Amino acid sequence: MPRIPTRPLRRRTTSARPLSAAARILGAILAVAFVGLVLVGGITFVVQWSQVLDAVDDRLTQQVDRLNTVAGAGDAAEALEDDTASETLAVEDYTTVEAYLYDVVAWLVPARNEGSIAVIDGVVRFRPGTLSGFEIPDADPLVARVVEETERTGGTVLGTAATAAGALRYIAIPVTVPGDAHSGIYVRAVNLGAELAPVTSAMRTYAIAATIVLLATGVVGWFVARRLLRPIRHLREAASAITLDDLSPRLHAHGDDDIADLSRTVNSMLDRLEDSVDGQRQLLDDVRHELKTPITIVRGHLELMDPADASDVAATRDIGIAELDRMSRLVADIDLLAAAEDDAYTMAEVDLGSLTARVGELVTVIPGHRWTIESAAQGVVPGDADRLLQAWLQLADNAAKYTPRGAPIEIGSALDDVGASLWVRDHGPGIPPAARFSIFRRFDRADTRREVGGSGLGLAIVDAIVRTHGGACRITDTPGGGATFTIHLPGFAESVSGPVSAGDVVLQRKASE
Repeated sequence: MPRIPTRPLRRRTTSARPLSAAARILGAILAVAFVGLVLVGGITFVVQWSQVLDAVDDRLTQQVDRLNTVAGAGDAAEALEDDTASETLAVEDYTTVEAYLYDVVAWLVPARNEGSIAVIDGVVRFRPGTLSGFEIPDADPLVARVVEETERTGGTVLGTAATAAGALRYIAIPVTVPGDAHSGIYVRAVNLGAELAPVTSAMRTYAIAATIVLLATGVVGWFVARRLLRPIRHLREAASAITLDDLSPRLHAHGDDDIADLSRTVNSMLDRLEDSVDGQRQLLDDVRHELKTPITIVRGHLELMDPADASDVAATRDIGIAELDRMSRLVADIDLLAAAEDDAYTMAEVDLGSLTARVGELVTVIPGHRWTIESAAQGVVPGDADRLLQAWLQLADNAAKYTPRGAPIEIGSALDDVGASLWVRDHGPGIPPAARFSIFRRFDRADTRREVGGSGLGLAIVDAIVRTHGGACRITDTPGGGATFTIHLPGFAESVSGPVSAGDVVLQRKASE
């Protein structure tokens, strides 16, 4: 059996769908809100924490001054009533450290969240008789720590220690009495956990409130983001619904915000796209229809031609060449129409007097009619001079085709506050009112029975050029019979127009020519 080559199967990899725009916007909002709340809460907590620690340190450092105050009061009642007694007694007045620390511990009663002890030779000897704060155990590591620190520094020590009672902020004051070999330490400690409890409680409440605010911000932000992005979702849905068969879906623009402007811009783009596609379809349909006839004619004559008859071959050849020439002219006119519908125009100031004179010179080569410049405007309009010249000459050529030989044709221009008018006036059969709009469509003619030649694209080319300039084409009746084709262009200059004397500018060619 023949061996069938196989290839290893590839596992399809699917990339994770990115987050939606609403989710990213909401995430950014929540991130900014979270950082802001954390910064505000953190700064507030640090400031309050520092204030509490500073107050604790002030209370502890005051113990150094109060030691001499208590000793000098001399009477327990007096000491209790006035901690700032002016009569002081130096430590040297005591004979032993034990007696001095006994008075200190007795009269300096710890306040709330405070504790104190007197240590002599590394052993806790005295505690306050009234327990208004908390008790420091004998075996607490704080005792050994303050003994070691005071021996190392030889002075008062202020510090923080973690103990079984919690974090304690303490001050250790070494005490010595001349003549007594014993050394003592007075220790006063403040429970930081209890002192910072209001701050911690406030921060806990703040954290709960901040969490609620973040949740509320998330819920509101989600609905707001989805509401703001709803036109974009509609835009996506409309874009998904648009096909070559149906270009009609449009967005609903409400309000005057950026989203509404975007919706209107997209609708305008869709209008242009639909017009372009419709134009292409129409052009293809028209070209198919126009090419079908010469192809059918050439094919029919070729099928009926007698190869043995030289005259029949020659006649068929002439017919084929004539039809091919007609198709070539059709293709050339289609190229002109495509170029006329292109937006790449060179816009500048066009001098109407010079343009009128130039058209008057060029129409003299069209035989069979007497051409006259009836009026020439003096001024300028914005436009592409070559394209306007092309459109005006096309109107003149069209008038020459449909006007009886020898009949006069007038051209002229005028300029006023509204804009410029360029016209061609013939004296032919005229254009029926019902056909005055349709003749500007591709391949349409007002009178299909007349054999005037051409592809039927001339007036469509004129209309495309004029619409690109922001103007319009109009057809009116000529007094006495005929049609007047007028190109209306927007302008920006005052007009100085008037009739030109027939003796000054008369361009004619005899009918016999």
